[in-house]
Amino acid sequence: LQTRLQAGQGYGNTLNCVLTVYRNESVAGFFKGMSFPLASIAVYSSVVFGVFSNTQRLLSQLRHRDPSPTPALADVALASMVAGFISVGIGTPVDLVKIRLQMQTQPYIEANIKLKPTVPGFPVYRGPIHCFRTVLQKEGIAGIYRGVGAMLLRDVPGYCLYFIPYTFFCGWITPDGCISPNPSSIWLAGGVAGAISWGTATPMDVVKSRLQADGVYLNKYKGTLDCILQSYQNEGLKVFFRGITVNAVRGFPMSSAMFLGYELSLKAMKRDQTETNP
Repeated sequence: LQTRLQAGQGYGNTLNCVLTVYRNESVAGFFKGMSFPLASIAVYSSVVFGVFSNTQRLLSQLRHRDPSPTPALADVALASMVAGFISVGIGTPVDLVKIRLQMQTQPYIEANIKLKPTVPGFPVYRGPIHCFRTVLQKEGIAGIYRGVGAMLLRDVPGYCLYFIPYTFFCGWITPDGCISPNPSSIWLAGGVAGAISWGTATPMDVVKSRLQADGVYLNKYKGTLDCILQSYQNEGLKVFFRGITVNAVRGFPMSSAMFLGYELSLKAMKRDQTETNP
């Protein structure tokens, strides 16, 4: 729904988008492009959280000669920015394939040009591997990383507004005297952080989605700035807030589960390490 609202044509609101997708493509339409993100989410999340944690420890080591002290806000912010920067290298190709698969059934409308989608005939891409290979052959590495600038502008500040609120809310919710937050505190803090991060990242998410969807039929945008200017000139400021409700609502449970899994895994590994090396 997020991609259709941000880069598609003719969807008035979220409910209209849901009904249109269901009417035209049935339930299968809501799961298009899902296999590639599912196959890579474990690696992506491991890299993001691993880079964030290790950068924090490195900064604490450099600052205090000890990786164990509670990191300062500046350390959390810098570690978040590094994690966001690194995540783009993995996330951009995955997002591009997902968006191309989701948008290949959408009509392209520009001036007097109208290219109808190939459904129910033959789609442009037969699946994620075919999509990746086709884009690589026709557009090269630059095509695979189309929208990377917009994704950097989304993820670098976006991860700051992901990890910093989580750290703040975790500390605020956790009762005094507790060494570590309990699962309910982690779940709530992670959900709030996810909603904040995804909600504030929506404007650049719109730009990224439009750049990556562009190219299924025609190349409309020359780059990030051109996409911003064209979108604003044609649809006004409100275009940059398309899908904000979906992003915020999706961000809460997704981030709750992510942070809860991360924290519980860390606790389990530390406990095993303590038992192994008493």
